[in-house]
Amino acid sequence: MRRVLQAYARSVFALVLLQFTAQRMLAQIIIRSEPSAPVRGALVRLVATAAGLDLPANISGSAAGEPLHFIRRDSITWTALAGVPIEGGDSLTVELRISRHGAHSVDSTEAWIRVLPSRAASERLRVPPSKITLTKALQQRVDREIEQAHAIGRRAHATPPLWTEPFSRPRASRITSDFGTSRVYNGAVASRHLGTDFAGKVGDSVFAANRGVVAAIGHFYLAGNVIYLDHGAGLTTAYFHLSRTFVSEGDTVSKGQPIGAVGKTGRVTGPHLHWSVRYGIVPVDPMSLVEIGGRW
Repeated sequence: MRRVLQAYARSVFALVLLQFTAQRMLAQIIIRSEPSAPVRGALVRLVATAAGLDLPANISGSAAGEPLHFIRRDSITWTALAGVPIEGGDSLTVELRISRHGAHSVDSTEAWIRVLPSRAASERLRVPPSKITLTKALQQRVDREIEQAHAIGRRAHATPPLWTEPFSRPRASRITSDFGTSRVYNGAVASRHLGTDFAGKVGDSVFAANRGVVAAIGHFYLAGNVIYLDHGAGLTTAYFHLSRTFVSEGDTVSKGQPIGAVGKTGRVTGPHLHWSVRYGIVPVDPMSLVEIGGRW
């Protein structure tokens, strides 16, 4: 009888241990980034891998205040794009929400991605003082234009992904100013350069980096003549200082389609194309988009 009770006790303990282990495995989601240690200001690919007895039905989440759009790649893997803000500490917090088959509740957890400091340099420019110190009216205009750009970025989260190919550069010319460069105007640090500049003469062609919808065309005080493309899933690209535009708001453009021409409109020292990329309202290095292809 004693042996029977001992055997029963062992079986109950094993069952409890199995249930405890299963509960722990239910919540086990491993997150990594590609690249594995991105720099501040990069666009990254997040890879979520599930390990457990009851695989998630869906994974959603957010990072840097922006929604993440996870796509299921196989039975245990989901991927999403995320923007790493150029300012911040040595990690990016990823908040995850995990729903399971037949469950009415959603599990929440957090993960941390190691982030390296930006390696951006500084750039010294001499411009007329009137171009640096804005009047109250001009500052209000600039603020409105920034909010317009942010609204475009927020709306892009509601647009399904419109591209199937990797993103490409809007011009094949040399880069004259990198993303994140500190702008020193007349000896004083004034701003960061939140885009990539490409060399060009007035009238040279500018091409769509990928398939998307023309979200806005306008004339901004700092950026001059602009085109904003909504590519969906939170991604937008913008093309500044144009001399001409060849598209209209609402048009769907294809990758490599000529959409405008290089110019020197807005606050510039000479003709070039400024190319900007945002994930939601987070500016990211356009070349990091090209490097990972913008693919899940």
